Amino acid sequence: MSMTKVVEIDGKKVPFKASAAIPRIYRVKYGRDIFKDLMKLEKALNDNSAEDSNLDLFSLETFENIAYLMAKHADPSLPDTAEEWLDEFSVFSIYQVLPEIIELWGLNVQTQSTAKKNGPEPSGG
Repeated sequence: MSMTKVVEIDGKKVPFKASAAIPRIYRVKYGRDIFKDLMKLEKALNDNSAEDSNLDLFSLETFENIAYLMAKHADPSLPDTAEEWLDEFSVFSIYQVLPEIIELWGLNVQTQSTAKKNGPEPSGG
């Protein structure tokens, strides 16, 4: 099961998709754990503000990679690199988009967890 959310970025409606495949795709493509990276990003976002941003380069690049991956997952016709995709926008605020992605990811994880709990009981035999 997957979940999608449309976020307006630079006047364009951009769909993002979260599913159980995202952690694997992220790990294969970037060699990192998306769960850990999203937790670090959320902390960095909470410790900074749009007016006084001190986000490090790693946080910005991680955000861009996650945003691109979830957008590409929703729309496979997007460009093949994050750089090409980001080039389609003149403005792309981490403070606008990251909370939406974190919310989408949280809803996706919650839905998967609920589905597992409500799944069929194992048969004894």
